[in-house]
Amino acid sequence: MYTFVTNKNGKGKKGTLVASIKGTKSKDIVNILEKLPLESRCKVKEVTLDMAKNMESAVKQSFPCSTLVIDRFHVVKLAIEGLQHLRISYRWEELDKENKAIDKAKKQGKKYTAIELENGDTPKQLLARCRYILSKKASSWTATQSQRAKLLFKHYPLLEKAYKHILEFRNIYELHSRSYAESKLLTWIDKTEKLQMKEFNAVAYTIKYNLEKILNFFNNRNTNANAESFNSKIKLFRANLRGVTDTQFFLFRLYKLFA
Repeated sequence: MYTFVTNKNGKGKKGTLVASIKGTKSKDIVNILEKLPLESRCKVKEVTLDMAKNMESAVKQSFPCSTLVIDRFHVVKLAIEGLQHLRISYRWEELDKENKAIDKAKKQGKKYTAIELENGDTPKQLLARCRYILSKKASSWTATQSQRAKLLFKHYPLLEKAYKHILEFRNIYELHSRSYAESKLLTWIDKTEKLQMKEFNAVAYTIKYNLEKILNFFNNRNTNANAESFNSKIKLFRANLRGVTDTQFFLFRLYKLFA
């Protein structure tokens, strides 16, 4: 594991990479960043990051004058994971039902025939194939996906309720007023508690606990997309090499290309 410090103005090209730090411990990151003068570090006014506490600690110590912003991608991802958890629990239920039905058919000396829905999917196949559908907004669905989503919500109404609840949350990020967004988020958290869906309890608690840093997004609407893009570029570079045997030489190549 490495932590990469990047310069946003480099735009993923020459001049992007500032430092590559072995490990993700906050003290290791701080030790390297403190080599930069305090005057320079105090010029940093805003830092976007995920919800990892080690990164938050490193940022607070290294950039004392900055405002912390939890990246919207990671918050939305957490909410969608709650929805996917509900879908997976339904899938396990269908697998159990099918196994019991197969066992019953064997005992009766009959051949088991799986239940087929209108589109040819079995219930467990429907739940497996709706993974990406639930991650997208309805406006982005293809005709086939729309048909599959209609079937999913018909047979599992609680999933539709949960999906609409997540859409409400995602729509908050389209707002431009911090105070209005705060009101909407607090309403969404209250609604989550009333829904009594255990899959969303952890999501609501995490959002409530990090509310101030989440709301900081609405000040300038900055994300850490540049850092994520650079991270993906390094992963692709590593994949194209079919893995790395000489780490030092790999870092040297990164230095030549991006530093």
